[in-house]
Amino acid sequence: MIDEFLTIFLDGAIYASWLFIVALGLTFVFGVLKILNIAHGGIYALGAYSTATLVPIFYSLGMPDQLVIVTMLISALAVAIVITPIMERGILRRFYGQDEVLIVLVTYAIYLVLEDVQKIIWGMNSLYVSEPRELLGALEFGSLYYVGYDLALIGLAIFCGLFLWLVLNKTKSGKIVLAVIHNPEISGCMGVNINKVYLAAFFVGAFLAALAGSFTAPLISVQVGISVAVVIESFAVVIIGGLGSIPGAVIGALIIGMARAACVHKLPEAEIFIMYFCMAGMLIFRPKGLFQGAQARKI
Repeated sequence: MIDEFLTIFLDGAIYASWLFIVALGLTFVFGVLKILNIAHGGIYALGAYSTATLVPIFYSLGMPDQLVIVTMLISALAVAIVITPIMERGILRRFYGQDEVLIVLVTYAIYLVLEDVQKIIWGMNSLYVSEPRELLGALEFGSLYYVGYDLALIGLAIFCGLFLWLVLNKTKSGKIVLAVIHNPEISGCMGVNINKVYLAAFFVGAFLAALAGSFTAPLISVQVGISVAVVIESFAVVIIGGLGSIPGAVIGALIIGMARAACVHKLPEAEIFIMYFCMAGMLIFRPKGLFQGAQARKI
């Protein structure tokens, strides 16, 4: 009984960890830019593809195994550096302040373009890059053995969440971002460069999406279409937690992760729709999520 509970807990935490990193970038971009970025899943896929491409090159050069993590970080960073000016400066900047439905359609169009870019560059064949997963060996939990790399993803998720929270709440730059989130018009009147804040925020969101893709590449078959499930699941997380809320992304990812793990072990036939069930329940009883932002009182 204890082993079964521990298995469900660890499986749920591992699944929630990478999902949280994706959702963290999505909810942060929405909080700052007020854009629901459908193309976020495409950036995740680019991170996975870039890692699946660079890691074999890394090993072919005979580099020390421990440095493969640096290669994965570089691949995620490269995706964010390339994609940010194209998407934010080149396209999305023209639609700020316009109808939300129009912006969603624009990001969906970008998502479709990214899908085609993946097919053009990497083709339709699946890519496999399992070597980094063997780096940390296996860890024992009672009678259970877990891959150390999988558990390290939990630590990576905790680090990303805490680091972003500390930057936003404990640094001058973070407080400027928070000011822009609460009132961009007044922030601009006080001398804040809103365009630079938007660019930086989109870069952070893109990096987090690519980072999640980069570090989950060793766990999956990297192929066309992996972005579809990711963008749906990350939307479920932010809907449950509340759009723009970092604590909400934590709780939302844990709810989805634990519910899915419990279904896999106890009720496999429900695994497919459990995420939609959680999301629908939240929309019925608390449409704005668990962590609703402060609303101005109407007089």
